[in-house]
Amino acid sequence: MTTTQSTSPGIDSADQSDPLHLIDVDHVRFNVGNAKQAAYFYANCYGFDISQVSDLTTGAREEAQYLLTQGNIRMLLCTGLNASSQASAHVNRFGDGIKDIAFTVFDAKEAYEQALRNGGESAIEPTVHEDSSGSVTRAAIKTYGEVIHSFISREGEYALPALKSGGCFFPGFEAKNYGINAYNKEHPCGLMYFDHCVGNVEEGRMNEWVQWYEEVMGFSLFKHFDDQDISTEHSALMSKVMASGNHLIKMPINEPAAGLRKSQIEEYLDWHDQTPGVQHLAFRTDDELSSVAELRRRGVDFLHIPDEYYEAVWDRVGEISEDRELIKSLGILVDRDEEGYLLQLFTMPLQDRPTLFFEIICRRGSQSFGKGNFKALFESLEVEQQRRGNL
Repeated sequence: MTTTQSTSPGIDSADQSDPLHLIDVDHVRFNVGNAKQAAYFYANCYGFDISQVSDLTTGAREEAQYLLTQGNIRMLLCTGLNASSQASAHVNRFGDGIKDIAFTVFDAKEAYEQALRNGGESAIEPTVHEDSSGSVTRAAIKTYGEVIHSFISREGEYALPALKSGGCFFPGFEAKNYGINAYNKEHPCGLMYFDHCVGNVEEGRMNEWVQWYEEVMGFSLFKHFDDQDISTEHSALMSKVMASGNHLIKMPINEPAAGLRKSQIEEYLDWHDQTPGVQHLAFRTDDELSSVAELRRRGVDFLHIPDEYYEAVWDRVGEISEDRELIKSLGILVDRDEEGYLLQLFTMPLQDRPTLFFEIICRRGSQSFGKGNFKALFESLEVEQQRRGNL
């Protein structure tokens, strides 16, 4: 979700006067059926290190949690250890998926209270977790569907700079040295940052959530795509991209639009208990070709881009630094806007339900989202929807 190449955004005194100033994406929490097995999937396929663990061996009794890291990306995989666990109930209803998009702030309690004053609804009241090393304060509000936004403030050895350097994530977590981590160091995938996080909502409710992000979180409209921009012969959707005040955090919101057949948003909602949720995470890389090549070597399945796409793309995009034939052989999409160009590619669903996938994106100046690729991308998605019997 970060739009800069720095892992340490600049902070001045004006930033600290705003309780809802978002310093960074602290982490993204996935609720999963088996955190240990999921950790090995993301480590082996996507190059994440299994960095820290909280489970029965460390004294946890309610949830097993695995912290995965790569660059400035932190993913927290959580599994309930008993039937009464909220994580277990979430997975039973939706399958594996994202529960929490957590933001680092200066003061979690103040951020939470400001969000409530702005009209937000409480999910978790401010709670301080501390030990002799320092403290982490967490509070959370509800957003679309069952997703929440946590506000995280860190002190002592849990401070964000220390965390970025491999320090402690949270009291009760222990560092682990898994063999896959050494392999990943020797064979990096090059994923560096969260670029953006996309949410799917019901038809007619996109503007409601746009207004929510404006009023509650202080975001503003960054980009808008309508059904003329994102459509094929069969389906369409609309999207508005919301950005935090410093444009560090980008949150596109999608809703279905009228079409002859089901859009990918409708398919998502069908398999997500008609409940809004996170559709995909985009990871930024500084070298799209190397990242996609390594991910493909590891067995990651990406959407198939037809050869016909490359017969027309170069007239639209023009000169780029990367090798055109290698881009075609790797099946990468390319687009250009007034600020530069970008390269992107989308994985197949990460689990059996077609409700979550990843995007791998590299920006060469462009701050858009691949508008010129929408038609080719959605035609490829429709092929997969047809194979699943959901078009």
